[in-house]
Amino acid sequence: MADAGDQAFTLVLGDRIAPGVVDTVTALDRQITAWHQAGALPGLIEMVPTFCSLTVIYDPLQTSRQKLLAELEKLPPADMLPASSAFRLWRLPVCYEGDCGPDLEATAATLGISVETLIDQHRQSEYRVYMLGFLPGFPFMGDLPPALQLPRRSEPRLRVAPGSVAIAGALTAIYPSESPGGWHLLGQCAVPLFDPARPQPSLLQPGDRVCFTAVNTAEHRRLQQVAEARELDLAAFAEVEVAL
Repeated sequence: MADAGDQAFTLVLGDRIAPGVVDTVTALDRQITAWHQAGALPGLIEMVPTFCSLTVIYDPLQTSRQKLLAELEKLPPADMLPASSAFRLWRLPVCYEGDCGPDLEATAATLGISVETLIDQHRQSEYRVYMLGFLPGFPFMGDLPPALQLPRRSEPRLRVAPGSVAIAGALTAIYPSESPGGWHLLGQCAVPLFDPARPQPSLLQPGDRVCFTAVNTAEHRRLQQVAEARELDLAAFAEVEVAL
């Protein structure tokens, strides 16, 4: 356990990015959430899961670090908690054509493969959402095929367009909004990942799975227009629960 100011503490559950560690983080997050929803943890505000840890944020006027830790000690060891038996599988459309993938050619050349091979390997994999961070709704997803792994760009861009689909290291991601960024941009996704007006602002959640389907420029523009009109049926891109 590590202190994180006077309103939070962090439970460190591992030291690497790995499915088993994320399973442990996710299981503990869901268990604490269930307790909180049942009224067992007054003063708890929220949990923030990461690759290897879970930060617990609380109201110090209602509870204390000592009280919360005492309650959490009643749980079995984190790695003994039951993992979730289901997850949401998302099939998100990505346009790899034209200006949507400004780094495609350079990335393929660096990897020593063709652009077509790069696209095929990227879209044929199923990715797991490890955590959200950097930007609201920004999903860090693994695991990228080893043949596609490379360091971040040596010179980050000042502006990356919203919806940009990118890779860096062993991860792939989608930028939910415009921001600086140093990942390699392969395509664009028109499905909005973050909207504060939604009951659950972040479309993707830790533990979700994501597959990419290639669409042409015309279909991508159509989806963008529908999304801008707030008429995109987000449920159409998800399989509600898929058992493991």
